[in-house]
Amino acid sequence: MSFLFGGNNRSVEGSVDPAKIEMAVAELDMITDVFNRLVNSCHTKCISSTPLNHRYAEGDLLKGESVCIDRCTAKFFEVNKKVGERMSAMGSAAQATGSFGR
Repeated sequence: MSFLFGGNNRSVEGSVDPAKIEMAVAELDMITDVFNRLVNSCHTKCISSTPLNHRYAEGDLLKGESVCIDRCTAKFFEVNKKVGERMSAMGSAAQATGSFGR
């Protein structure tokens, strides 16, 4: 930790790669988007939306809501995985044939 107290005269400025930071920010944005879509989708499907039951009278989920959330989350990630695999295969096929972006 000598760089904190001036024991090392090497400059740490410029040691952070802006491209890596940009990639990390983009990845965080994508993960946040997936999480928000998951929450919105499963909440709409599993949590009672009738006005009388939408008051969150209890601190915990009901058993049926909890089971629904578990299943919804599992299905969401399964579909997300399959879509990712399909997109990857399509990208690989397009790259192999040279028709990517045409």
